[in-house]
Amino acid sequence: MIVVIFLAVAAVFIALGIIFLSGKGADLIAGYNTASPEEKAGIDEKKLLKAMAVFMFVLAGCFIISALSEILNFKLLIWIGQAMFVVSLIIGLIYMNTRNRFK
Repeated sequence: MIVVIFLAVAAVFIALGIIFLSGKGADLIAGYNTASPEEKAGIDEKKLLKAMAVFMFVLAGCFIISALSEILNFKLLIWIGQAMFVVSLIIGLIYMNTRNRFK
């Protein structure tokens, strides 16, 4: 049962990654969708969407690793996948919110 949940979450992240990679879905990004038109004009939307797409694919990969733990009956993988998820989340958020990368 947990495999289905992990794969469903991974599918959502993959779908979001595809949407962002296609250049659409900027309104799904928290902070960007509430920014004023002046603030949005100063942001390179294409770079932001590409970075978000990569971020979504990395997070999906973490959940796929966690799902493999049940499929292969190797319980250590669930902890590895979830630890990778937390580390990826922290690194991704720091990367996207520092040094004005998308201006």
